[in-house]
Amino acid sequence: MPSSRTPTRATGLNRRAFTTTMALAGTGLAGRALAQPAAFPTKAVTIVTAFPVGSGPDAVLRIVGEKLAARWKQSVVVENRPGGGGFVAIEAVRRARPDGHTLLQLDSEHVSALPYLYKQRSFTTLQAFDFVAPLFITPFFVAVSAQSPWKSMADLIAAARSAPEKISYGSWGPGSPGHLGGEWLGFLTDAKMVHVPYKEMGQLFTAVANGDPQWSFASLPSSQGVYRAGKIRYLAIAAPARIPQMPDTPTMAQAGGPAELIVNSFVSLLAPKGIAAALRDQIHADVLAVLQDPQVAEKFSTFAFQPLSWSIAEMQKNTQAKAEQYRMLIEKANISLD
Repeated sequence: MPSSRTPTRATGLNRRAFTTTMALAGTGLAGRALAQPAAFPTKAVTIVTAFPVGSGPDAVLRIVGEKLAARWKQSVVVENRPGGGGFVAIEAVRRARPDGHTLLQLDSEHVSALPYLYKQRSFTTLQAFDFVAPLFITPFFVAVSAQSPWKSMADLIAAARSAPEKISYGSWGPGSPGHLGGEWLGFLTDAKMVHVPYKEMGQLFTAVANGDPQWSFASLPSSQGVYRAGKIRYLAIAAPARIPQMPDTPTMAQAGGPAELIVNSFVSLLAPKGIAAALRDQIHADVLAVLQDPQVAEKFSTFAFQPLSWSIAEMQKNTQAKAEQYRMLIEKANISLD
């Protein structure tokens, strides 16, 4: 499959059990370790991403790559391998040497949901990869047409309860945060709604703007064009707090929805299984230092991406929390992508 390579030079369920996807004990993963090289990096570092060129995760990865290149005095190459539910990127990296020179950018759904969505593959992401560093978390909003009669989450939920399986919500694909978030809302509110998957984000939000489907989850970078054109509205952010980029948009609880409905995705860097702990810690520290750079912070802010400073243990804990929630939702809704 063709790829896009861009070099960056150094110069250039119990409801209470799931009140948040950010609060469960970690998995304590460990793997075979190679001896740490005398210096790192000794050559160009390639970061393979499961996201397409021009997407939000791709854009911020490139500026992170520029800063890492300057810090490491080596080129950092971003290689885009979208498609296949993340498996295209995964397969491109999983057999690489765990020496830090080949890394992988995935989101929390690639890590937490894949084992349950593709059961026949018997693939568990964290059996093939180790976490190296966190990048960011992105919250999701509930978007409706600007012409929708619903003014709050309470309105949406009341409509869904009064007309089972008559209210539809869209997403950017089966098993996506938009799909599983809709299943989570239905579970929390005892509302039965119909999921409508789309292949492209642009198609999804154009359809929502036209009122069919009636709503969807949306990130700011994927929906701001339609929002600024006045074609959609945000009823709420599915998070415990408002964000500076949209200070007038209420939280889920403030809009009359369930406070437990927290829908987000976090993006991380991983390495093939067996990276030496000392090398992993070095990369982790370097990435966190780069995330504090004002230029990087400004770029993240334009997408409403919130930089993360999680330890490896915190990454594992939050991944396990999502995995347990996703397992329940996928099994309940009988979702399979095999």
